[in-house]
Amino acid sequence: MQNVASQNFPRLVGDIGGTNIRLAVITAAGEAPAQIRSFACSSFPGLDAAILHYLATEHLALPPVAAFGIATPLAGDAVRMTNHAWAFSIEALRLALGFERLVFINDFTALALALPHLQRADIQQIGGGTPQPNAPLALLGAGTGLGVSGLLPCGAGGQPLAGEGGHVSPAAGNAREAAIIAVLAARFGHVSAERALSGPGIAALHDAIRQLEGAPPCQLDSREISARALAGSCPYCSEALDVFCALLGSVAADLALTLGARGGVYVGGGIVPALGGFFERSGFRARFEAKGRFSAYLAGVPTYVIRAPYAALSGASEALDRATPAPPMPPEATK
Repeated sequence: MQNVASQNFPRLVGDIGGTNIRLAVITAAGEAPAQIRSFACSSFPGLDAAILHYLATEHLALPPVAAFGIATPLAGDAVRMTNHAWAFSIEALRLALGFERLVFINDFTALALALPHLQRADIQQIGGGTPQPNAPLALLGAGTGLGVSGLLPCGAGGQPLAGEGGHVSPAAGNAREAAIIAVLAARFGHVSAERALSGPGIAALHDAIRQLEGAPPCQLDSREISARALAGSCPYCSEALDVFCALLGSVAADLALTLGARGGVYVGGGIVPALGGFFERSGFRARFEAKGRFSAYLAGVPTYVIRAPYAALSGASEALDRATPAPPMPPEATK
């Protein structure tokens, strides 16, 4: 695909997660997403209804083109979300709504495309040295699931990765984590990184810790667990969040080593930015560097928390540009 600027404006862009959908319009090349709205996916029977609701709420006509990052693997026309019930045909959706062009990419692939455009105010560095120029970038982030991507140096803009690294198997860093993972394995069978490093994962960690301590069950969601941990009011919640941060550091380091991401590792998603100073003080960075003979290698790799909540919208727009075929050359140019 060639990175050719599209002339198709205005355009609708979206970032579709397992819990929320964020929609915006971009009116001209170089403009930032505007009229941004966020809705709960559960409020709509399908993506088409969410789009129509957004356009009605913002008093907008249907733009001719649209691009969406969506939290699921994509292969062909049929889309079925991993952590939500929406399922649809891309072409049927395009025809039903009347788009001239409609592009879908993975949501973290979209966020990877936005990484080079993040400003200093959009990120917070957590440890590490100076990023090396023209080096791969790694990306992961916890929300309803665990998204993983990267950006490899390859011509203008780099090549984003579309993978499902959130479903790798995490390794325990100590005996306590091994015991927690064993409890999760008895419950779920395969314990993917996403089973622990997501909103539902924090709740699963909390449940496992209470079970190991012989405490009675206490059904809490990730927001309440995080709130109690930040307040220091519940030791089980505090440990769940500590384990979450440490395991995230291990998985981030594995990704950095796999990609050779000396340009930096970026942490997105909705959970980590909301933790504030807790994350900075957590075991994330120490675990990130705890790789034996390669600890010195990782000590020089900077890690960043992305604090720009709508960065993936710009990445979706760039994906639309990249999917736009180059205009045909005039006949005299081919002679």
